[in-house]
Amino acid sequence: MNLAATTTIQGENSIGVEAILELSFQELRQSTKASEKNCHDVAMRITNEVYRICNESKRIQASGSIESSAITLARHRLTQCLRYYQLGSSRGRVELHSTLSAIIYRYINPPQRQLSYQGRLTIIEDFLQSFYLEALNAFRRENQLGATYQPHTLLELAEYMAFTERYGKRRIPLPGRQQQLIILRAQTFSQQQPPETCVDIEQAAEGSGGESDGSWEEPAVQMLRSAMATQPEPEPTEDTLRSVVITELMSYLEERQQTDCADYFALRLQDMSATEIESVLNLTSRQRDYLQQRFKYHLIRFALLHRWELVHEWLEADLSTNLGLTPIQWEKFIEEMDPKQRSILELKQQKEPDEKIAKLCGLSMAQLQKRWFKILEQAWEIRNSLVSGSGASTHE
Repeated sequence: MNLAATTTIQGENSIGVEAILELSFQELRQSTKASEKNCHDVAMRITNEVYRICNESKRIQASGSIESSAITLARHRLTQCLRYYQLGSSRGRVELHSTLSAIIYRYINPPQRQLSYQGRLTIIEDFLQSFYLEALNAFRRENQLGATYQPHTLLELAEYMAFTERYGKRRIPLPGRQQQLIILRAQTFSQQQPPETCVDIEQAAEGSGGESDGSWEEPAVQMLRSAMATQPEPEPTEDTLRSVVITELMSYLEERQQTDCADYFALRLQDMSATEIESVLNLTSRQRDYLQQRFKYHLIRFALLHRWELVHEWLEADLSTNLGLTPIQWEKFIEEMDPKQRSILELKQQKEPDEKIAKLCGLSMAQLQKRWFKILEQAWEIRNSLVSGSGASTHE
């Protein structure tokens, strides 16, 4: 829709589109280092989209509050765009990739194949490469841009990534239900994978496959890939550790044949409500509650025993920071320990290997792990203000 053709969003409570355009433009000017023209072009596209949605949505038209809906839609798009802008090209791509991967994880399961966790990630990577191209084409089409349009600036790239996230999450009406667009695409893609397919992730990313249809050879897409892959600033350790924690927890669950817990975790990463999770996994409230409790059990085992050092480093609650406790909490924590617990903690702080700690403390490896688990559990409860008056037991 060309804004020059009209000045209002029609309805009972119409709103001048100039107000939305000005709101978007000023927010981009104040929050980015992009040029005035760049901010105006992006603001215009946001306004056009808001205009189209408000005019096409029967719900918004019937709400009697078109102005409020338009402003809410515009602010939501601005917030998404600025979030990706602040992350930068490299971190923004990682965030987008993680978000979309979590949505489709449980739906990427080619027929007649039992994929490992890593195998499924490979298929997901291959699928998302084609989905990014589909989203780029949809972005061009819906914004009436030329077939060769490509994001050149960081703001344009952020705009495209925010659009791609929304595009993937669009609800498509189906008989008796709705489904996110990217899930439908993933299911179709998964069904088309022959049992013997082996996807070369490097080949897919570079678009050099011998059987390619040539779409990934487009100069526009090559430049887009290049822009999304550049790293103008180093990726923060926090983001890197988060990705590693998610990957290892998924692998931990898969290795223990807890695929339903892995599915639950993937949906939780999307901030889905309990009702939405029940719908997606086809569970009753009681079944979902049981699954949630089982997931929590495995999560605690992973965080306090299996990979406690990785998790605590990510939480900035490792031994170098007194397990994330304040000086007062740490002092009380030490006072309430028995002599053997203090010895274990001191040896852990000295980075002694577990075999040596067990020998010095007269414990078996199983007993040492159990005692160390309790120490970490107590610190975890203190950090989360969940310690009861009676404290935790340290019985073997």
